[in-house]
Amino acid sequence: MLVDSHCHLDFPDFAEERDAIVARALAAGVGRMVTISTRVRWFDQIRAIAEAYPEVFCSVGTHPHNAAEELDVTAEELVRLAGHPKVVAIGEAGLDYFYDHAPRDAQAQGLRTHIAASRTTGLPLVIHSRDADEDMASILEEETGKGPFPFILHCFSSGRTLAETGVRLGGYVSFSGILTFRKSEELRDIAKDVPRDRLLVETDAPYLAPTPHRGRRNEPAFVTNTAHVLGQTIGVGDDEIARITTDNFFRLFSKMERP
Repeated sequence: MLVDSHCHLDFPDFAEERDAIVARALAAGVGRMVTISTRVRWFDQIRAIAEAYPEVFCSVGTHPHNAAEELDVTAEELVRLAGHPKVVAIGEAGLDYFYDHAPRDAQAQGLRTHIAASRTTGLPLVIHSRDADEDMASILEEETGKGPFPFILHCFSSGRTLAETGVRLGGYVSFSGILTFRKSEELRDIAKDVPRDRLLVETDAPYLAPTPHRGRRNEPAFVTNTAHVLGQTIGVGDDEIARITTDNFFRLFSKMERP
């Protein structure tokens, strides 16, 4: 079994064929999917999708692009919404200095709010970090000093130092289809050095379809391609990388019962 630890099944790209997409994932051996929240104000929609499929779970949180829109969302509200049985993570939250769609101080404030909710609930925080390695590492160091919290550096494409910092602080590192791209040698070199008990795979669908699907809309079934390349990268076969990443997933996403 494989797990897609991060997808966006609520996005319009999937609206017309969500049943078929989930069915294709299951047929490919992807036994669990986590559809990730980008706006707390859209949580009802996310929750309804998770409730509709036994194999789909969800998170609650605000993407850094939308941080300025939801600064009124408190850690207490996140904790309350996370009480739903299908909510297994907080986020995604973080820092995105590539697009800078929200002011950087708003992104940092939102991130710290989500960290507080993760610390309270014990649910893993799904962290988005792009072109913000230094500030992200600093916030993680500071906040971990206030009390540990579980987290995942999702769709990892940052530098080696952030990966090492995340692992040292107890975090996990998740690789997407970017790992399969021809020019991602540096990223594969980083993946080789991530401890095996901290590795995860994801699609971030509908984005970043892995080779050989690059250029198409991504979907959870394609996590098999990313897992295959991650296995090749660390020198194990498909069955072993499935075991490693699935074991890691259920250790981190501990609210979810393993089938």
